[in-house]
Amino acid sequence: MASESARSSGNDRLFALQRRERLMERLRTRGSVRVRELAGELAVSELTVRRDIAALAAKGLLTRVHGGATLPSPLDRAPDRRRRPAAPSFTIGMVVPSLDFYWPQIVSGVRNAAAAHGVHVQLRGSSYDQAEDRRQIVRLTESGQVQGLLLAPNLEGPGMDEMIDWIGRLPVPVVLVERQPPHWTPTPQQLEWVRSDHALGVETAVRHLHAQGHSRVGLVLSKGSPTSAHLATGWRRACAALGLPDGFVVRESVALEVPGHRRIIAGILDSCRSSRITALIVHSDPDALSVVQYLTEQGVRIPDDMALVSYDDEVAHLADPAITAVRPPKSLVGRTAVEMMVARLVEGPRRPVQRSLLLPELRIRSSSLAPGRHGTCGIEYRPPGGPASR
Repeated sequence: MASESARSSGNDRLFALQRRERLMERLRTRGSVRVRELAGELAVSELTVRRDIAALAAKGLLTRVHGGATLPSPLDRAPDRRRRPAAPSFTIGMVVPSLDFYWPQIVSGVRNAAAAHGVHVQLRGSSYDQAEDRRQIVRLTESGQVQGLLLAPNLEGPGMDEMIDWIGRLPVPVVLVERQPPHWTPTPQQLEWVRSDHALGVETAVRHLHAQGHSRVGLVLSKGSPTSAHLATGWRRACAALGLPDGFVVRESVALEVPGHRRIIAGILDSCRSSRITALIVHSDPDALSVVQYLTEQGVRIPDDMALVSYDDEVAHLADPAITAVRPPKSLVGRTAVEMMVARLVEGPRRPVQRSLLLPELRIRSSSLAPGRHGTCGIEYRPPGGPASR
């Protein structure tokens, strides 16, 4: 009887550990959790979830709030004169290609993680240009103030190999953010990186549309984006796995500020009609909103005549109808990059090289949900020889 009691107690601890790991995973992904929702996901009582939250809060791993929990903030910590000696403080430099759209959430994740680790961040903006990337990186390293670098350099084009080699010879450790060099990089330091798994993200979108009944899907890639290559890889992989044609890939930027965007979208729409496309995946949100606006003006019903999925989820929810979107885990990318860098600085060369792929999330909204029947851009297709009607 005593052994059974001990075994039961051990199982309870195991289950509690598993629940708390799931709870922390949700927190790291979403930034906050609600007791009611988490209880439903874990199939336990709300009281059990509250006890888990209380136990984790006691360890300083989260902050309890009314009805749930959030990630801890330095502002939550009351002064404690008996606190253990602070860990060594580091300064990390960060160079990003843009300070607007997409990157602010990553920078926010970096700053939150840095504050939690007592790390300072020196941020520099670049412009998707290798020469400017080098200029900003040199400014940071020559200052003598940074012990590590988080970099998102331009690794496109003929200068890629030279750029990777140069980064690999920098005098401080480097973690690439939302960038990945070729698998083999003969540099003095094997570069570490963390990025969103964009290929899997777009594969998730394709599978969602296929499950909604679409057998002909198109992909619109934002011209010149480093993400496009990963999206194209996931697109081909998903189409091959599902037996879908993969030839409808358009590489054009069609956001509202792009000159001639209406003409470009009209051309895409004509191609959709001739190819009998019933759904589009559009990168990124500004382009998807532009497509929605044009289709609405043309009387094309979404999702009845054309289903849409955006890739980014910055402002997709603001469209009418709200756009289903793939959301890269941007904040988590930033936090993970800091954690990797701190571990590297603390453990030094003996630490194994780490490379992380983080899974995006599909946020399903009304733009992709299956209607009563599928048409294609307002055209009902009939067998050969039969008339088509609007």
